[in-house]
Amino acid sequence: MSLRDLFHRGTSIDVAEAARLLDTGELMLVDVREGAEWRAGRAPGARHVPLSGIPRAVDALIREERQVAFICRSGHRSGVACAAARSRGLDAVNVRGGMIAWQRAGLAVTKS
Repeated sequence: MSLRDLFHRGTSIDVAEAARLLDTGELMLVDVREGAEWRAGRAPGARHVPLSGIPRAVDALIREERQVAFICRSGHRSGVACAAARSRGLDAVNVRGGMIAWQRAGLAVTKS
């Protein structure tokens, strides 16, 4: 299955697929949590754009010409971000289960 097929079949992906695509550089992972949550632990390579900043960031994300996935703590806020971005023309997906699922899966976490 191609990356394009993956994104066109639905609006969410699991953490394993997000991590794999992030590792290959095919995916831009955007973390929409607040600053304190971001600093406490995030997926390596993720970009930080708090949920309140998504409306201003969509045009720049579209110009990146990469698939975009949104992540938060549990998947709720990133789902809101995904819906907002899709309504503005960005082909984005939500990472199901968020950073809770990411950590439960034993995926790498970076802290600052």
